Amino acid sequence: QVQLIESGGEFVQPGVSLTLSCTASGPISSTNTMGWFRQPPEKEREFVAAIDWDGLSTQYADSVKGRFTISRDNAKKMVYLRMNNLKSEDTAVYYCAGTVPTKALIVARANFNYWGKGTQVTVSS
Repeated sequence: QVQLIESGGEFVQPGVSLTLSCTASGPISSTNTMGWFRQPPEKEREFVAAIDWDGLSTQYADSVKGRFTISRDNAKKMVYLRMNNLKSEDTAVYYCAGTVPTKALIVARANFNYWGKGTQVTVSS
C-alpha cells in the first residue's frame, strides 16, 4: 500500500527557514501531482503548494507565495517544501499528499488520493 511519511517539522522562531520532506513508498506513480496542505489550530485543512509530475508546473497559496518552494525528486520518491521567512500564522500540521497518475496539476484537496499523517511546524518567539 502507498505510504507518505513527512519529516522536518520543528518549533522555530519567526523569520527562520525550514525544509519539510515527504518520502513515498509503495505503488505510487511518479507521474502524478504531489502537494502540501496544512491545518492550523482549530481551522480547516488548507492547500499550500502542489507540483506536477515533471516539476515544471507549480502552484502556491497566496499566503505562502514568494516564501515557500515545492520540489520533487522522482528517483528518490521524495517531495520537499522549503519554507523561508516563517511567520506565526504558518503554525500548523503540514501534510504531504499525492494523486493517482495524472499529468495535470491538481490543487483541490478532494482530488488527492494519498495522505501522510502530518508533521507539526510551530513558529513562535
